Amino acid sequence: MNIKPQIGTHINDLDTPCLIIDLDKLETNMNYVSDFYSRRSSKMRPHAKNHKTPAIAHMQINNGGTVGGVCASKVSEAEVMVNNGIKSVLITSEIVDSLKISRMIALAKRAEINVAVDSLQNAKSIDSIANKFNVEVGLIIEIETGMGRCGVQDADEALNLAESIKGLHNVSLNGLMSHQTISGEPDLETRHTEAKKVIEKVINIKNLLESRGFVLPIISTGETWSYDVAADIEGVTEIQGGSYLLMETDYAYMTEFQQVCKILGTVISKPTISSAIVNVGLKHISSLRGVPAIEGNNDIQVVDMAPSSSTVSIGDQVSLEIGDQLSFIPSQQDAMVSRWNQFICIRERTVENVWDIQARGCIS
Repeated sequence: MNIKPQIGTHINDLDTPCLIIDLDKLETNMNYVSDFYSRRSSKMRPHAKNHKTPAIAHMQINNGGTVGGVCASKVSEAEVMVNNGIKSVLITSEIVDSLKISRMIALAKRAEINVAVDSLQNAKSIDSIANKFNVEVGLIIEIETGMGRCGVQDADEALNLAESIKGLHNVSLNGLMSHQTISGEPDLETRHTEAKKVIEKVINIKNLLESRGFVLPIISTGETWSYDVAADIEGVTEIQGGSYLLMETDYAYMTEFQQVCKILGTVISKPTISSAIVNVGLKHISSLRGVPAIEGNNDIQVVDMAPSSSTVSIGDQVSLEIGDQLSFIPSQQDAMVSRWNQFICIRERTVENVWDIQARGCIS
């Protein structure tokens, strides 16, 4: 059962565990990005997989600094976004089975749809189904840039695929895209060096294709960790940022962004003087990139996680009793968000709004 708190409820009176958003910090992160991209020709295409919530997507778009649309990782996520009024979606995963392609084609009648491809077989499948519906879909060739996932491997492969797509009828080659990753807690210089190195491959392929007569209005690349570097690389038109909005411990080194999203839990037992049990477990928060942190107190550490609870260690100087609340900061946010039905939106420790996470569970 989903318990929806009343507007005006104090945070101390919330039923826990619950997923909360700090609205002031959310707006701070949105405003930072809007201001940053207002001075650049490149724009943010925020990734909806991180929040899965149309209300937030509309806020990001209306706040400025974006391309006027979002990324989605799945057709089902794109369906939720388009059904709630989002007019432009880039699906950043290859969609290969006919049922999903048909669903995607249906969306293209109502919104601008672009989708990643890395094979002619996939492009032909999309073209064939689009032809039956008399609609056109945009294709974005994905370039593999070091993650060992999808994408064409080199310039020759990209050129061959582009030339083959040119012979199809209900798809258009609209651009290139890539994903990147970086490990550890890189400083600004390292981020700049690594981002430029991997994105250079995309720009070189863009230049090659354009020299052969292709027009590529979309060059979509970058991540939260490279939002600033990618934005100033000539030829990049949009950045696929996601984590910057809600944030997570994995991006704690990006100090320009504030931690927005957290799980509020309650101490339910104190078996020893140096440990406590909290009603937040693996059902509620992901440990994909490590255990969560406890907000505001480094002397309280998560040491074990069960499905429905966690054990925390308590430092000597910490006073923690049964009934006290703790906020858990995720190591990875989108795997956490997909477990919840709603965001409880807090301002000045009071509930201001409740947003349904409408793309929750959209995994196909």
